[in-house]
Amino acid sequence: MSGQVQEEDFVNAKAYLLQSNLYDHLCKVLTKVLDERPKNAGDSFEDISKDVKKTAFNPESDVLQDKNEDSTEVEIAETHKKLFTKPDELELHDGHDDELGAPLGNLMESAFMFEQAGIGFSREETYRIFLALKQLLETQPIQHIRFWGKILGVQQSYIVAEAEPRDGEDIEPIEKDDVEEGNGERDSDAGGDDQDDDAIPKPDYNPSPVIPREENGVGCNKKIYFVCTEPGMPWTRLPPVTPAQMVAARMIRKLFTGHLDAPVNSYPVFPGNEANYLRAQIARISAATQISPLGFYHFDEEEEEQEETDARDTYVENLEFEPIPVKDLADSNMANWVHHVQHILPQGRCKWYNPFKKDSEELDEENFDDEAEETDAPIPEAGPPLLTPLAEDAEIAHIAPWSTQLSSNYFPQFALAVVRSNLWPGAATVAAGRKFENIYIGVGHKYSLYNYSPPAMPPVGQEHPMMEELTEIEDPSVEEEAAFKAAQQEAEERAEEEAEAEEDGDEDEN
Repeated sequence: MSGQVQEEDFVNAKAYLLQSNLYDHLCKVLTKVLDERPKNAGDSFEDISKDVKKTAFNPESDVLQDKNEDSTEVEIAETHKKLFTKPDELELHDGHDDELGAPLGNLMESAFMFEQAGIGFSREETYRIFLALKQLLETQPIQHIRFWGKILGVQQSYIVAEAEPRDGEDIEPIEKDDVEEGNGERDSDAGGDDQDDDAIPKPDYNPSPVIPREENGVGCNKKIYFVCTEPGMPWTRLPPVTPAQMVAARMIRKLFTGHLDAPVNSYPVFPGNEANYLRAQIARISAATQISPLGFYHFDEEEEEQEETDARDTYVENLEFEPIPVKDLADSNMANWVHHVQHILPQGRCKWYNPFKKDSEELDEENFDDEAEETDAPIPEAGPPLLTPLAEDAEIAHIAPWSTQLSSNYFPQFALAVVRSNLWPGAATVAAGRKFENIYIGVGHKYSLYNYSPPAMPPVGQEHPMMEELTEIEDPSVEEEAAFKAAQQEAEERAEEEAEAEEDGDEDEN
């Protein structure tokens, strides 16, 4: 009798376990314990039960599962992890094995100088940028590279690296010049002159000639620039800048979004996307804020022997340069600082180009006197030459273009000279002895005394010249309309009578 009672209790217990869905769970837990055979099965029983419950959920259909989603910090950490891992087979370019890192300066030393001036980032971020520059140097044929700065964006920011390619090597194929495309369009339009005179008339508007961009390694495209949004992310080379983009960039103010393929919606219309606009702003900032102590660079003696008409666009480091005292560098007269980047002309180039010359060659100012006598000949543009002192910079509405100070007034014997640009807020230079560094950290906009307002729309053009054939007459009065209808009816009756008379004459003849 007792055995029958135990059997009934066992059946009832099993039925309860089956009803409460606990039987299958215990079976799976015991199966996992027997398969894995952990050392402390009793201590880890709860963890095993929890793992079995997690695996029972379907992530595609059940939204109640406690998923382990990666947070933003985890994603950034995975990105930064690439900076500290070196692949087994790294494709290094020739010349990097013996002197790896030689074209890359000591960014941590420069960051220490910027830190004394209150400029820059944290040491952790600076070190990550240093590693990212090292990876870029190892994967590209670069002769020299430096950290240019950071442009802040609405969604993401751009870390900018300035580089010089090796002699005879180009990272990307040279794109076709815009002037060739423009000439092709004009040639195709010119072919319509041989058509019939009855064809659709063409307007008399003549578009302005296309100004070609400067070649790689010259003028605004002398340096190449790489950008990334976070250290560890892939670097992207910015395209060369064109004069049309430079002219349009000076007329608009647009915050960067952090996406290179984002459109630039503005008026006037910018010819390109955000990558082109970013490249134009970098060229403008570099031309206005890249400075060096007086005498650190000088022109080569061989270039001085050339003709005076040749514009000097290259310089070399002066090995006999004597360091200028820090107090003199921090003087407000700015006589001990010079620009070492070419000035950008209003045309959008560093060297003026004559768009109306038949052979499409550039003219010098002295050789342009004969053609300047013509009425339609453009006037050549000229800017300040290289290594021009900062003392000649123009003021901004009675505001000095530069501000200078010492990094420390308590220990002037150990202080650095700090120069900040008021024209481009965010651009700064620090110097001490023979070492100086330029950096830019900002939104990429020029200082403006007034709030920005878009330029006015151009006046509406005249559709056609005013002529008598195209002039509309005044509407007739009621009396004039009645007289016109009566005259018209009388003419019709007269025409009918003449037609009847002719028919009667024909019948008489027959």
